[in-house]
Amino acid sequence: MIDEESTNRNRGPRFEDGLEVRQNVMGEDYVDKAFADAADTDSAALQDFVTDTVWGGVWTRPGLDHRSRSLLNLGILIALRAHEELAGHVRGALRNGLTRTEITETVIHTAGYCGAPAALAAMRVVQKVLDAELGPLGPARGSNDR
Repeated sequence: MIDEESTNRNRGPRFEDGLEVRQNVMGEDYVDKAFADAADTDSAALQDFVTDTVWGGVWTRPGLDHRSRSLLNLGILIALRAHEELAGHVRGALRNGLTRTEITETVIHTAGYCGAPAALAAMRVVQKVLDAELGPLGPARGSNDR
């Protein structure tokens, strides 16, 4: 949970909405760790900003569901080669209903637009998460969608 001192900062309803969405998508443990790692550092303000602005201001907008936003994020993070963020968003995409096949196809799709090196590097991250969350593909190399 977010520490008591950070809770006392001036946070509004958009922050609270963003915190709820961020926890639902990324998982409470992930979000708690992000805030804990930033506590008592200059990074704490960035965690508040991201929660308020990105999660509370963007993810709560009407027009796209969370599943669609997760799909977009995967492509964006692959294009940016933001692998540190990619693993968490693969887990979030699974929570938001994307299948193993859809995530893999997203990486393949990026190869045509971002280049093979970006897609290959991203697939290494994605594969670790898929294996950890869903288990490895069976010997028949089926889709193993969940």
